[in-house]
Amino acid sequence: MRELWELGIHDERVRTAMATVPRDRFVPEELSALAWTNEAVPIGLNQTISQPYVVALMTEALALTGTERVLEIGTGSGYQTAILAALAAGVTSVERHPQLAFAAKRRLGDLGYRNVNVHVGDGSNGYPPDAPYDRIIVTAAAPRLPEPLQAQLSAENGRMVIPIGEPQDQRLVMIERRGDRLIEHPLGRVRFVPLIGRAGWRTSRPDAEPGPRGPGQNDAPSG
Repeated sequence: MRELWELGIHDERVRTAMATVPRDRFVPEELSALAWTNEAVPIGLNQTISQPYVVALMTEALALTGTERVLEIGTGSGYQTAILAALAAGVTSVERHPQLAFAAKRRLGDLGYRNVNVHVGDGSNGYPPDAPYDRIIVTAAAPRLPEPLQAQLSAENGRMVIPIGEPQDQRLVMIERRGDRLIEHPLGRVRFVPLIGRAGWRTSRPDAEPGPRGPGQNDAPSG
């Protein structure tokens, strides 16, 4: 709690959730000693659980009050999902790896989170059946802002937090939607695994060509 405050995380609800959700339940048993360190931890399938500070930073940028419907892209271990579930009305989470999705769903259920739905699919396409969403959080880096996610973000003060950029050089941004306007707020430099999918990278090799560009999308340089 104190460390997060010193790092600039001042939302008390976020810090309380970070202190309450048992991160050790979301990391591999053999790496449990790293659970309470401020480090990213591998969870298999070339995926990681983000370092706590990054989880807190992204969550705080969503400005959750407890009434929002949230779309999470990249369930991973389910840790970020649990933080969101503690702070929002409901969470829809999409994970492309069935093994991770099923494990996260079981883990979240065992911990008593009942306001979460986990789906297997292409996260770059979002999850249209439950759209629009008040908040969207993306835990993998896209080459540019995915058009399907833009379309599923609420026009009434919707917020999206997403890393955008090249494999080795990404910027974390909060996108605020006001009607037809998208306002970008920079949050810092980061390095995430690539967002694989139709509206993301075509392959897990992020030096390959990205997926097709949607209408109105522009290349998003790092910086």
